[in-house]
Amino acid sequence: MDAHHALHFTFGIFGNATALFLFLAPLITFKRIVKGKSTEQFSGIPYVMTLLNCLLSAWYGLPFVSEHNILVSTINGTGAAIEIIYVIIFITYAGKKERTKILGLFTFVLAVFGVVVFISLFALHGHGRKLFCGLAATIFSIIMYGSPLSIMRMVIKTKSVEFMPFFLSLFVFLCGTSWFVFGLLGKDPFVAVPNGFGCGLGTMQLILYAIYRNRGEPKKPTSAAAADVELGKPQLEKPSKSPNGNA
Repeated sequence: MDAHHALHFTFGIFGNATALFLFLAPLITFKRIVKGKSTEQFSGIPYVMTLLNCLLSAWYGLPFVSEHNILVSTINGTGAAIEIIYVIIFITYAGKKERTKILGLFTFVLAVFGVVVFISLFALHGHGRKLFCGLAATIFSIIMYGSPLSIMRMVIKTKSVEFMPFFLSLFVFLCGTSWFVFGLLGKDPFVAVPNGFGCGLGTMQLILYAIYRNRGEPKKPTSAAAADVELGKPQLEKPSKSPNGNA
């Protein structure tokens, strides 16, 4: 293994580790859901959409779709398994209306993935297959990385980083950077582009944290305000007018 391939492999391993942290970040949320036997005001949509991203990315990384991307498949396959567990738990404890909505979205996600797999296996070959699967994975990777934008907007509005945890922002940056470099070294735009976006987003989050981290003492989150800051869009209550509003 030459230096280039060794570096490529190293960034892939580091990307696996940082991505695993992001996938496991919602454990606190789901421990609360199981303990309270209720999904409260948490949203299940981010977990279902992250599942779709993981499925598409895992499929793209398989050798017969794209070369030298098996590490993309390993972490996203693991992520898909974790997200399925999250979705099952959410459906189990959700109210009737929310359960129906998430079940419908879950069915839609599996259908989309099934269509992508079917088309890529039986209608496309070679570069066409890689292009089709790569575009699908890229679109949903960017959507997943972009989901915290609403939190960043609230940080700027309220001048508080209360609901934008530092370590979560740090690992978004590290994960995006690792896979961005991995994509560059492997000359694969379908890995580099969405993770370059994630790297930039993580950088912006860390800059916001540096700017607003000392702006007042944070208050304790409400059940709504604490929702889904890990990987998805939160359902936050409007903060009261104080120097330490929600972020």
